[in-house]
Amino acid sequence: MADRPEGWAVVKIAIIVEGKTEEAFIPHLREFLKNHLTGRMPKLDPLPYNGRIPKEDRLKRVVESLFQRKNAADHVIALTDVYTGANPPDFLDAADAKAKMRQWVGDELRFHPHAAQYDFEAWLLPYWSTIQKVAGHNKLAPLGQPETVNHNNPPAYRIKEIFEIGKYRDSYVKTRDAGKILSQNDLLVAINACDELKAFVNTILKVSGGVEIP
Repeated sequence: MADRPEGWAVVKIAIIVEGKTEEAFIPHLREFLKNHLTGRMPKLDPLPYNGRIPKEDRLKRVVESLFQRKNAADHVIALTDVYTGANPPDFLDAADAKAKMRQWVGDELRFHPHAAQYDFEAWLLPYWSTIQKVAGHNKLAPLGQPETVNHNNPPAYRIKEIFEIGKYRDSYVKTRDAGKILSQNDLLVAINACDELKAFVNTILKVSGGVEIP
């Protein structure tokens, strides 16, 4: 890798994530990191799950296996939505989700729990003008900070609604539409608007020897 610091080895980061989020988001995350980790770009290894990521002892076993396998990870990140669709909810908020994942995995400093509050689509809300364009409707953006949109009507539902009332009358499809929205925008805008996204990105920057975003 060009301009790699002398003696620096590529950091291997496994990311446990819901499958559709991996497909929609990780490619754009990689492009962002390339511009912020020149010579230090880590190897991101997504471990996608179709549906919710593992919980409790199963999460602990998955994390342990990632550290023990051939070509083992240097760090493991678990990224979950707070809103998982479970009834009652799995988590109260992002802090609760991170605390529970930490408790499940135990005192492993190479494990980094993160959560999207309340779901991944909160990180798309800063790009509402692009969402309007893609959906074909001028419905106003939800009020408040993106990560305060809650369980009662989470961000994914808000985006689904504007798509279904929009000009094209097609529902929101994460793997298709999230990528389209992200490709037309600077990820730093969402990072600066969403504390949980910033924390997730800063974990990657920190363990890769980069400069964290203030």
